[in-house]
Amino acid sequence: MEASVITLRKMLKAQHIRKGQLILHSDQGSQFVLKEFTVFCKRHGVRQSMSRVGCPYDNAPMERYFNTHKSNLIYLHSYETEKQLYRVIEEFAYGWYNHVRPHSFNHFRTPFETRYAA
Repeated sequence: MEASVITLRKMLKAQHIRKGQLILHSDQGSQFVLKEFTVFCKRHGVRQSMSRVGCPYDNAPMERYFNTHKSNLIYLHSYETEKQLYRVIEEFAYGWYNHVRPHSFNHFRTPFETRYAA
């Protein structure tokens, strides 16, 4: 099974997102256009949205996320095992980044606060 499908399945389960509530914006990388991934998205009500070729500005919030991710986790540390790296990434994404760190894009609220403010 493709890693992108495994990751999306895990995210849907962890975040308790109802069918039809998620828009997944990505670049046009091969993992996002594979039939297995697009079928999985349709089956689970995930709407795909893709940047135009060569236009990272179409997805500026995610580009900023990965910049923050690399600056805080990848460039400053080394990891002895893949499992250790995955654990740190999960803590970063599902803990600190979504529940603690305020974002100017969200009027200085966390993504969690923004999602449940509506």
